Amino acid sequence: MDIGELKSLFIQSRDCTPDNVNELMDFAKKAYIQNEITIKEYRLLVRDLEAHGAINPDITDDSLIKNTN
Repeated sequence: MDIGELKSLFIQSRDCTPDNVNELMDFAKKAYIQNEITIKEYRLLVRDLEAHGAINPDITDDSLIKNTN
């Protein structure tokens, strides 16, 4: 699966287009968790989406840590 196929699947399931690549990243994560795509497909999608500017908030968002002091 590539980004184009992921975007088509997104549009089919939600009846709208994704606002940004982060929304596609979330959708890919959900598809992986629900066993709709394999780990290999997920890794390739994440790599391609990150190359297009997507960020993973689980890794980059440490605002909760900073705000606890």
